[in-house]
Amino acid sequence: MRGLRYIGDPVLTSIADPVTCFDRALAQLADDMLATMYAAPGRGLAAPQVGVSQRIFVTDVTWKDAEPSPLVFVNPQITAQSDATATGPEGCLSIPDRSFDVARPIWVEMTWQTIDGKIQSARFDGMQAICACHELDHLNGVLITDTGEET
Repeated sequence: MRGLRYIGDPVLTSIADPVTCFDRALAQLADDMLATMYAAPGRGLAAPQVGVSQRIFVTDVTWKDAEPSPLVFVNPQITAQSDATATGPEGCLSIPDRSFDVARPIWVEMTWQTIDGKIQSARFDGMQAICACHELDHLNGVLITDTGEET
């Protein structure tokens, strides 16, 4: 597990660097991030939230209600998204005990690489789309304090 970084830490408002080395250290970072996310307990975690300025995030939107289904996104990009949005409450492990209403697309299409560098793509709806957008914002130095309204 790794220590979380909290609002006010400059790593959270900096644009993360692309991942260029797909090695054991990257796999260990992904494993550490998943362990940290589950222990927090959260549904997503971006590398800047553990002090690493690299374009990688992890999610598992079902583990609190069903079997774990972790996903690791390296160098993710949104390639398409719905025009329609939905606004709902979001929390953030780096901004404890606060909630913000944030408008998000109802679906997104993404491409990313695996920890082995293989290109993947998929469409995500609902909570997975929300979580992917939230974590991608972290990689771009954007927090829910920038995009939402505190509830």
